[in-house]
Amino acid sequence: VQLQASGGGLVQAGGSLRLSCAASGSIFRINDMAWYRQAPGKERELVAVITSGGSTDYADSVKGRFTISRDNAKNTVYLQMDSLKPEDTAVYYCNADVEVGTDLYHYDGMDFWGKGTQVTVSS
Repeated sequence: VQLQASGGGLVQAGGSLRLSCAASGSIFRINDMAWYRQAPGKERELVAVITSGGSTDYADSVKGRFTISRDNAKNTVYLQMDSLKPEDTAVYYCNADVEVGTDLYHYDGMDFWGKGTQVTVSS
């Protein structure tokens, strides 16, 4: 299973970006999908999470500005980021809990990570 993230870049404060992350491989089912971020010198932190049923949760720092969504048919999770601030600058990583296998046999959910995409917000 591979997670491929895209959509990062450089944007001015107040601007918007949309991140995408597509999962591929031997996927039976994807449970929770999430976005994390890690700024220089800081620990990786959870930004937003979405369950397979569409329930969402956000870090307090992004509530009201970021929106996580998913397309289960495409095994893809999105992060719409609006009203961006310089403190949102970080490498953003997608994460998914994936049950690897087929209808005949599949494993319990395992954690997979994308390689990360840089988001830079200038003041």
